[in-house]
Amino acid sequence: MKNFTFVVILLFGYFLNPSFAYSNHHLDFPTDKKNHFIVSAPAITSASITAFFKKYSALKDYQTDVAALYKSKAYKSIWYDGNDINEFGYLLYHKLNSTYEEGVHIEIPYKDKLDEVFNEESKSKSKISDADTELLLSSMYILYAKHVYQGIDGAEQDKIQWYLPKKKLSYETLLDSIVSNPNLLQENKHVLFSQYYKLQEVLKKYREIEKSKQWTPIYMDNPYQDLRPDATSQTIADVRHRLFIIGDLANDSKSNFYDRELMDGVMKYKIRHALTPNYILSKEHIDQMNEPISDRIKTIMLNMERCRWIPPTLENQDEFVMVNIPSFMLYFVRNGNFDIVSKVFIGTPLTKTVIFSGQIDRIVFSPYWYVPTSIIQNELKLKMAEDKNYLADHGMEWNGGKVRQKPGPENALGLVKFMFPNPNDIYMHDSPSKSLFGFEKRIFSHGCINVEKAKELAVSMMKDYPEWTIDKINDAMSGEKETPFFLKKKIPIYIGYFTAWVTRDGNMNFYPDVYQRDVNLNKLLFPNDTGYKSDQE
Repeated sequence: MKNFTFVVILLFGYFLNPSFAYSNHHLDFPTDKKNHFIVSAPAITSASITAFFKKYSALKDYQTDVAALYKSKAYKSIWYDGNDINEFGYLLYHKLNSTYEEGVHIEIPYKDKLDEVFNEESKSKSKISDADTELLLSSMYILYAKHVYQGIDGAEQDKIQWYLPKKKLSYETLLDSIVSNPNLLQENKHVLFSQYYKLQEVLKKYREIEKSKQWTPIYMDNPYQDLRPDATSQTIADVRHRLFIIGDLANDSKSNFYDRELMDGVMKYKIRHALTPNYILSKEHIDQMNEPISDRIKTIMLNMERCRWIPPTLENQDEFVMVNIPSFMLYFVRNGNFDIVSKVFIGTPLTKTVIFSGQIDRIVFSPYWYVPTSIIQNELKLKMAEDKNYLADHGMEWNGGKVRQKPGPENALGLVKFMFPNPNDIYMHDSPSKSLFGFEKRIFSHGCINVEKAKELAVSMMKDYPEWTIDKINDAMSGEKETPFFLKKKIPIYIGYFTAWVTRDGNMNFYPDVYQRDVNLNKLLFPNDTGYKSDQE
């Protein structure tokens, strides 16, 4: 029990007095005549690293990173204090045994060997040398960091068409941070995008619900008729119970009468799921509620994975625009606050809006719309053949061999557009089709992002330019003349894809998997899981 006793004493003393870890804990070790402590941390060399990975070939993928780790440490031991494993080694072992809390499933090579090292009663422990243990723990550190802190690599992200900037991770720098502050490994704080930790808390809640066996099927009459306030039905009692266990209702009266209390709960549920905010309970709503909780848990895990790819510094910027495709929403964040929150509509499944980031460098008031060649070939040519006056009647004209629509209230881009250079030639813009923002699933565009509050967004972005008064902006948006304005300070824009998101007030939101990206990511992360279905299948 020597190792266990040492660690308990070390940890207890460390939290009472940090200097304890570097003084009193050595009392168990022998000393020489000058009272110098004798230590025997395992010796590591480049040759011993090569030999280790020949012996433990299943860890071969981590050899390059482990070798770089020891080179940066001048080949000194990382996981030993004297002849015993240090507190970080024990903490790493604990974290490896609880990766379910991180929303990942990790297959750990040589897990039996690792267990032997930390099993104080194991008789076979002596079979593993301290040098092998040292390198085994370093390999496990790289394995843990890759899965929990980094997620899938950039090449895999490209396969699923995620072009937001990949978070950069230095294993050496991260390890230095953990050594100086063990809580980083204990809580992972500041290592990952803040949304990750919020989803992690919700994951715990949903797993507790799963264990409680309270996620029971909601009964539906056959044939089903929409339920409205004042209706009476067993379905209503079941819905009431479901809303109670997920937190949209504070109490479960078990009543099968659709009362005021249930109306408030239904409204909360619908807002959290990007549904039309009314009190009608349709068959589609009940079908959604009847999704297995295991699928809800998997959706949370998939979005925790996406959070691993996001640099945690993103949200520290003075201002930025974030568009979340599945929620059909845009947020303009200034100094940590939501300056503008707006509905958007996005590309259809055939003309998907791309996941990427850019820099908004100009705003164009009363823009021309240059019709894409694909639209000319597939739509306009036929209409022009049928009606010679089609272009003139729709405010269009030929210009340099291209068709463009003149500025004005009927222009397809509305009265303002926001440009950010990108290879996909997409941008954000106003829309003359305001009624489309009233739809639940807003997938109507050819790939660009149509913004309901486009004018408000422009006004907000122009706050740093006092010469651009409201009157000047209104004049520029009159539809008379195209007026571009180049921003002196570019504004970052991030177009992401999150089907599970925790709001600032702590509410869990689930959004439709409009492009089936959850399903594709699940196949990539969990190839043996064939049961998961998103709410769009």
